[in-house]
Amino acid sequence: MKRSSSSASYKSSRRPPLILFPAIAVVLVLVLSGAVIHLLTESWWFAAVDYADVFWRRIRWQGLIWLATLVLAAGFLLANYGLAAALTRDSPWRLGKNAPPIPRLAVLPSYGAIALSLVVAFGIALQGAAAWDSILQFLNLTPFDQRDPLFQQDLSFYFFQLPIYQGLQLGLLQLVLWALAIAIAVYALKGEIRPERGWKYFLTGAAKTHLCLLLAGLAVLIAVGFYLERYELLFSPSGIIFGAGFTDVNARLQAYWMMAFVTLAVAALFIVSLGRSGFLLPSVGIVLYVAVLVLVSGFYPWFQQRFQVAPNELVREQPYIEHNIAYTRDAYGLATVESNDFPAEASLTQADLTANSPTVDNIRLWDYRPILSTYRQLQEIRLYYRFQDVDVDRYTLDGNYRQVMVAAREMDYSQAAPEAQTWVNQRLKFTHGYGIVMSPVNQATTDGLPELMIRNIPPVIDIDLALEEPRIYYGEATRNYIFTGTDTDEFDYPLGNDNAVNRYEGSGGVPIGSLGRRLAYAFELGDFNALISNYFIPDSRVHYHRQIVERARQVAPFLTYDSDPYIAVVEGRLKWVLDAYTTSDRYPYSQPLIRSSDVNDILGNPVLAQIARRGTNYIRDAAKVVIDAYDGSLTFYALDGTDPILSTYRKIFPNLFQDMTTVPSALQEHFRYPQDLFTLQAHMYRTYHMANPEVFYNREDVWRFPMQIYEGASVMMEPYHTIMRLPDTSPEEFIQIMPFTPVNRDNMVAWLAGRSDGDSYGTLLEYQFPKERLIYGPSQIEARINQTPEISQQLTLWSQEGSRVIRGDMLVIPIERSLLYVEPVYLRAEQGELPELRRVIVAYSDRIVMAETLDAALVEIFGAADPDAAPEAEATLDPDQVAVPQAPATPEVAAQIQAALDAYTAGQTALQAGDWDGYGQAQRDLERILTQLNDEI
Repeated sequence: MKRSSSSASYKSSRRPPLILFPAIAVVLVLVLSGAVIHLLTESWWFAAVDYADVFWRRIRWQGLIWLATLVLAAGFLLANYGLAAALTRDSPWRLGKNAPPIPRLAVLPSYGAIALSLVVAFGIALQGAAAWDSILQFLNLTPFDQRDPLFQQDLSFYFFQLPIYQGLQLGLLQLVLWALAIAIAVYALKGEIRPERGWKYFLTGAAKTHLCLLLAGLAVLIAVGFYLERYELLFSPSGIIFGAGFTDVNARLQAYWMMAFVTLAVAALFIVSLGRSGFLLPSVGIVLYVAVLVLVSGFYPWFQQRFQVAPNELVREQPYIEHNIAYTRDAYGLATVESNDFPAEASLTQADLTANSPTVDNIRLWDYRPILSTYRQLQEIRLYYRFQDVDVDRYTLDGNYRQVMVAAREMDYSQAAPEAQTWVNQRLKFTHGYGIVMSPVNQATTDGLPELMIRNIPPVIDIDLALEEPRIYYGEATRNYIFTGTDTDEFDYPLGNDNAVNRYEGSGGVPIGSLGRRLAYAFELGDFNALISNYFIPDSRVHYHRQIVERARQVAPFLTYDSDPYIAVVEGRLKWVLDAYTTSDRYPYSQPLIRSSDVNDILGNPVLAQIARRGTNYIRDAAKVVIDAYDGSLTFYALDGTDPILSTYRKIFPNLFQDMTTVPSALQEHFRYPQDLFTLQAHMYRTYHMANPEVFYNREDVWRFPMQIYEGASVMMEPYHTIMRLPDTSPEEFIQIMPFTPVNRDNMVAWLAGRSDGDSYGTLLEYQFPKERLIYGPSQIEARINQTPEISQQLTLWSQEGSRVIRGDMLVIPIERSLLYVEPVYLRAEQGELPELRRVIVAYSDRIVMAETLDAALVEIFGAADPDAAPEAEATLDPDQVAVPQAPATPEVAAQIQAALDAYTAGQTALQAGDWDGYGQAQRDLERILTQLNDEI
């Protein structure tokens, strides 16, 4: 009876407490409820933007991969635990060698092993689910139809297949290691591992068989790892070039083969040892493995490099340098750069300027930095409006192809007074920005301010451009969530002493008319007011993911997005255009962008910094994303039909991308060559324009970006847009330009152009200057400006009078076969934020002049267009020699003139005081008085 009682007690001790399962269930509900709610709300969001199929395809594959990996991993680990437990079922658990068995603790190792197995399997399953992107690429790969020079694999192998093989090998390696750890723990706690027998016989019988099989499997997986590691030589950063060099091909490659065979031999020794006592054979194998590893993976490559390569490096490495040049140029889209000569002659005439008037008329005198400050001072109107950025675009206005500056007036209610930032105001009232500001790149008022084509709220438009829907619900600065369609009016725009109101009528946002949806979003957003507010009605909607880059990334996280989205007016609506790239770090022999002293400036760009951080060495201008500023609708256009990565994603998501043939012409006219991509390509071209391996090896002709003066500091030039006629082409087109200077020299050697218009979109052109004579670079022109007494004295004088002189971007403008250098000069009060364009400096050949306008400066250098007429800029009239007809002024006219002067004075006073309402009223009074005066005269 006692034995029976003891047995019953032992069995009862193995049962878990009854409260355990309900407790686990409660914890799981609490942990998973947030994930379930998030999944539910995201499915509603994707449905609202018409990409539900993209969402569910991703979720289905993630779920399937997670479940399959979890079952396989947990099954493998539990099977190994079960096998170890079954083989030692007659041995009790012990906490030490001489410790007695303790039945009441028997449940702990069992449940601990099961829990550990499940946790490990869960983690491996999460890794597998995170690789859904790579797995789908593997299943839908598109060939590159190009092979690597070492293994003759199609490049798609490195992009789509090798990552899966490596991930699978690492995952299995983790599993075997964990299974080995669990089995060793079981055998140790069951007393099967007995160190007192000596290292040869500490493990025997079935336990030895189990562990030897696991160790053999581990060795096989390590051998597979060495086999796969061979391909990583194509991405080796250790040589003089990126990719496999002489030592990699002739030493490390053989080392990996040898290590793979040696590791397989160790696995065989573990199998052979099953029929023999002790661990002598596998122990000897492991010692030999370590010795061979040190010899062939360490000493042998060092010997090759030191005694074979170093004394004859150029000869040994020349084929691999050629591979690096060719594959890097392919990976960055530089292989198709068209190279031309540019004579840079001093032959420009006034007739040439007249013939190229569209180029001259579109020389950009406004930099984005000062004009952004000016826009903010003049056109933000209220504290809660915000201009996030100023973009350069082009429009055909009144029949003329014109380059313009454009900025969107977005809502940023965080700038409002803190006491006004209530939940109702933030979420229901102040929901959207309003309109844009547009000005030509080359015009300023007599006060030195931009000549605004589109301004004010509601928009005042002075050009033939319709803007039917100016409201901006989605933009660069809109990061908060809002509700529309509620039982209260939204603030639309300020209107005198009152406010205009509006109700949202678009299709954007997610419907939340039902109580269930409001409950879900209250939980998701952490906003209890979303549940209890009485403002919600059946038509209410919630808008989130409103920041446009975040919005695009939500749908297509596998794309890399340009850092400079821009807004365009297309058929009366505001559309955001976002450039999207496919990128990878798996292009053999292609040099990645790495952090070094000569790239730190461009790495201030967040996208390029991200590219450097990832080791990216392949990029394509793959797609354009167009987002409506009013309803947030997204359209992805597939731009590069030759890109295998994009083609693969189009197979994975067949309804995501639209063909370029479906792009409306009014929209396509605003597509421009991506800014970040052009900067990256220009940076790589600094070195990889050298096609000769010996020149490349000696770094004889490395270029750099020019330096210029901005706000008193020397800074690196950025690529800039202009409208111009390229040499031997017609007509004028919208392009990006980047000049180059040699390393450690300031003279200019070449310039790169990226085209944006029509069928020429994406074409890169290089123009090299003559090497036998000096072509001034931007910093040399800056130095010559400083050495011109008339200019430097004037700039110094202004600086001493309480103003701050800002010398803007130095633009190098190719015209015909010559170069024109143009630099705007702005003045800004020391304590002010309103830069004014006051002068334009023009340099040509050996002449440098500064004038109030670009036209005046050109006239001073090249003369007037009409030889019979004196240049307006140089005209000096003697009042005593010129008879000016005088008309008697009536008292009414005199009174109106005085009223006009008073209105002007009042406007200037209001402007200096920051009273924008007063300034606007004064300008309207002045316009009315001058109109009346003109009618009477």
